[in-house]
Amino acid sequence: MFRRLTPTQLTVDIGVAVLCLLVRNSMSFENLAMWFVVVLMAAALAIRRLSPGLALVVAWVGAVVQMVSMLPPDASNVAILAVLFATARYGGRIVRWTGLASALSGAVIASAYTVLVTTIFGATVDFPLFFRAFAVSLLGAVAVLGLSWTLGLLWRTWDTARQIRRDKLAAEQSMIVEQERNRIARDMHDVVAHSLAVVIAQADGARYAGDKDTTDAALTTIASTAREALADVRLLLGQLRHSQEEGPQPALADLDRLVGQLRASGLVVAVERRGTPLQLAAGRDLALYRIVQEALTNALRHGDTDEEAVVLIEWGPDAASLTVSNALKLPAREPRPGHGLAGMRERALLVGGTLEAGAQNDHWVVSARIPA
Repeated sequence: MFRRLTPTQLTVDIGVAVLCLLVRNSMSFENLAMWFVVVLMAAALAIRRLSPGLALVVAWVGAVVQMVSMLPPDASNVAILAVLFATARYGGRIVRWTGLASALSGAVIASAYTVLVTTIFGATVDFPLFFRAFAVSLLGAVAVLGLSWTLGLLWRTWDTARQIRRDKLAAEQSMIVEQERNRIARDMHDVVAHSLAVVIAQADGARYAGDKDTTDAALTTIASTAREALADVRLLLGQLRHSQEEGPQPALADLDRLVGQLRASGLVVAVERRGTPLQLAAGRDLALYRIVQEALTNALRHGDTDEEAVVLIEWGPDAASLTVSNALKLPAREPRPGHGLAGMRERALLVGGTLEAGAQNDHWVVSARIPA
């Protein structure tokens, strides 16, 4: 029955209702019944978001008291519009459709009451004029009350559509990460499998060539352990790979070939290397290559190909820092987050690195740090 509101929302609603009450109290009152009606309308205004159904009941009570007391329409009746809006915007299914029924029935009752009060206090009773006035008043009341409820429903629909878009984007991002994990699993499978196969081969070779018993026993243990590790790695990573295609994995040494392909596709690329290159592990080397590949691919697809894309690799004592910068198409706007950005960030995190991407001075800049 009661919705969860933040302290700020509750304070604003109560503050608006109190302000309206004070403004109305500064005017004159016909009698005590009118003051009671004004208080009820202010109360309905205050709780319209907290409990739309209760606010609708309070507004109806105020309207009934007003009609029973034969009081004329009052400025405080504007609160009814806010209550009808809240029933459609925040109410549940029953409250929402009760609000629509209240808007239609209230329009009929209010029109009849207004014309009736005017006729009673008039000097003469003209029935043709009464019915014409009732028809005009009814059209106006239905338009005003119905519009308030309709605006609330439209606002609710717009919010629902926006939430669906957010959920869809979150689902897409989750799928992108999962797809990239599968691709990384394939890369790591090949890297680890190759490394362990080399270890096994070397251990077996040394064991057959060795003369001492202790060396033979140690190398036998190495070979046995490596074989078990290789079987376990293939089993675990195979569960992540699903149906990935086979193929040799590139490395940072293949960067010049990648740049040549992109240049042939129309992208101007400049590569700068600073410092003494470090010997990276196969997984880190592959991650660095993939990040450069994805960043330059995005530059070709979304950037200004008339401007030069710059790849800067700085080798430090314990890490490789990568910066890829390309000009954005005018008018400059940030690319929508998608598969590429999520994949690059996932690769950097899985090898213990970091990655940041964003617009800087009409350029899209990708910065990564891969530890050695």
